[in-house]
Amino acid sequence: MATRRVLIFSIFERFWHWTQMALIMTMLITGFAIHGLYVSMPFDTAVTLHTLAALALLALWILSTFWLFTTGNWKHYMPTAEGLGQVLRFYSYGIFQGERHPYRKAYWRKHNPLQAIAYLALKLVLFPAIWVSGLIYLFYFAWGDVPFAAAGLGWVALIHTATAYAILTFVVIHVYMLTIGHSFAAHVAPMLTGFDEVDLTPEEEAYLTADEPSHIR
Repeated sequence: MATRRVLIFSIFERFWHWTQMALIMTMLITGFAIHGLYVSMPFDTAVTLHTLAALALLALWILSTFWLFTTGNWKHYMPTAEGLGQVLRFYSYGIFQGERHPYRKAYWRKHNPLQAIAYLALKLVLFPAIWVSGLIYLFYFAWGDVPFAAAGLGWVALIHTATAYAILTFVVIHVYMLTIGHSFAAHVAPMLTGFDEVDLTPEEEAYLTADEPSHIR
């Protein structure tokens, strides 16, 4: 295996990542304002910005899902038990002992087993929960006349808020992980340039060198 710098994050992936980050932060900030945690933003403005950011994020999710399946990149997010124990041990113990990360990024698999599980849970559980509950809340005017609608709205709001805090927890952990191991800049650089150090088989290296020379350094 040869370690080379390879373009593994396309322009669309980088656009998706940073746009998603901006929209999630907008939703968190406006969501806190809606709940009255601070009063520096008018309620009506917070609701409008929150709704627009949510709809934009939903559109981005639909577009990115289409991209994942048409390009085959969905394979990078499929969880595997292979190496999961070593990665869990590293993050719970080895990282504090200065050990080297046990996972070596491969051309055919960008994410380590723990990352794959976390990202898959985000995409299949948390995002659908936040959007479904948000849309149900947004369209309360269409079902507000049904029996027990008010009680149901309370549960919808609770699910929406709890999911929002779960996403906030994911964001905090995600940012924290960028501060350990390599420098913060080294962790962020691949999502800016698209290039990262990857272990390549001789066949992969030969293919990239011959057919995709701009994708390998």
